[in-house]
Amino acid sequence: AVATAGLPILLTGETGVGKELFARAIHNASGRTGEVVCVNTAGIDDTLFSDTLFGHVSGAFTGAQHSRDGLITRAMNGTLFLDEIGDMRPETQIKLLRLLQEGSYYQLGAEKEKQSSARIVAATNKPIEHLRSSEHFRKDLYYRLNAHHISLPPLRDRLDDIPLLLNHFLEQSAHDQKKT
Repeated sequence: AVATAGLPILLTGETGVGKELFARAIHNASGRTGEVVCVNTAGIDDTLFSDTLFGHVSGAFTGAQHSRDGLITRAMNGTLFLDEIGDMRPETQIKLLRLLQEGSYYQLGAEKEKQSSARIVAATNKPIEHLRSSEHFRKDLYYRLNAHHISLPPLRDRLDDIPLLLNHFLEQSAHDQKKT
């Protein structure tokens, strides 16, 4: 129901429930023409994260001989999946907030702002109450990301899905083994 909306989506659930698969399903249902670009945001220092996400211009720092597009550019007209946002560093949260609020960003060393058309889907294995009450997670970022919240229950709470998954994996295995 929310796949075609342009607002961010926050996926929550335990590790292993399929948040990335769900983000890909949202993208596939969205009609977006770009690709899905996945980034694990946990524990990356701010400079590396900024360069990875936003890219840089030539001469931005020592050794930056050539400009490099970031993952936001790669996700143009697609979906940018930000995994483990509950572990994102506070200084990085500020930069992500600007991207969500304005739809714009600066490459490292750039003076000209760039626009993004990427849809943001974020995920965390932390309970939503933890994000909302955490001193380490910005409240304004939480509210921007939480335009649509989807909680993914673990498989132990979705027993009816087991036969579907079993059939899928058996078919995939048979195909891989050329036994179809």
